[in-house]
Amino acid sequence: MYSVALEGVTKRYPGGGAEPVIALDAVDFAVEPGEFVAVVGPSGSGKSTLLNVLGLLDDPTDGRRLLSGTDVTDLSVEERTTARKESIGFVFQDFHLLPTLTAVENVSLPTAFDPGDASDRAAALLDRFGLGDRLDHEPNELSGGQKQRVAIARSLINDPDVLLADEPTGNLDTDTGESILAEFERVRSEGVAVIAVTHDALVEQYADRVVELTDGVVVGGIPGGDDDVDGENAAGNGNDAPDNTGSGDDTPDNADSGDDTPDNADSGDDTTDNADSNGDAPGLFGDPSSTPRGDAE
Repeated sequence: MYSVALEGVTKRYPGGGAEPVIALDAVDFAVEPGEFVAVVGPSGSGKSTLLNVLGLLDDPTDGRRLLSGTDVTDLSVEERTTARKESIGFVFQDFHLLPTLTAVENVSLPTAFDPGDASDRAAALLDRFGLGDRLDHEPNELSGGQKQRVAIARSLINDPDVLLADEPTGNLDTDTGESILAEFERVRSEGVAVIAVTHDALVEQYADRVVELTDGVVVGGIPGGDDDVDGENAAGNGNDAPDNTGSGDDTPDNADSGDDTPDNADSGDDTTDNADSNGDAPGLFGDPSSTPRGDAE
């Protein structure tokens, strides 16, 4: 079963003329538990729209969206908020830490309306990421790499099944970027599906799979070329070639499952400053309510 999947998802926005802008076009996309996937593509290719739809921040115009095999396409706002809070973590290029809160308080923020105190869990996560001596430090007292580690810890506070990262190394030098990607490796090894939108070739080196997104077209969206987006055949069925034993008919098995579905322009990679990584504001990866522009990333 896939941690998250899109089946034939299309996203259209009203255009300035008679024709709508197609941001995602019949996209098939899925990620397995513990898989690290990098999504690459030029500016305006649909990357931010893809993250918005995967993160339950925006709904597809057509198609299905699944979390751990459950259809979450047509949830109410309240149901979508609950599902996102329970299953999805977010990491941003610009960290989006509240400047007046300490590291522990920033990590605990997604649990602000939950019963009980998450400070101990937040402190444990920070200690795990090597920030045990920075618990009471505010963001202006932390380096870029330390801020990103705080952001990753915050994304994990609710034990998500899926971690979405928007240009996670974009504001970091190479050495710091490598250390952050090593943290993603650790998260992936614990069974969390990690999806990172990036322009950084370094991220591609760490990823298990690279998905190309250009003009609304996804290439390599399904693991192993498996066309079973529901994930029922995710393990062990990727090479179910027909048995031609004795038939004499060695016709080629069409292994290409047709994942190369067109995928279109994106509304923009520029993230807005929403410190609560599990909030319901739809602008975390670009504003889904606005019409995407061709030069937006």
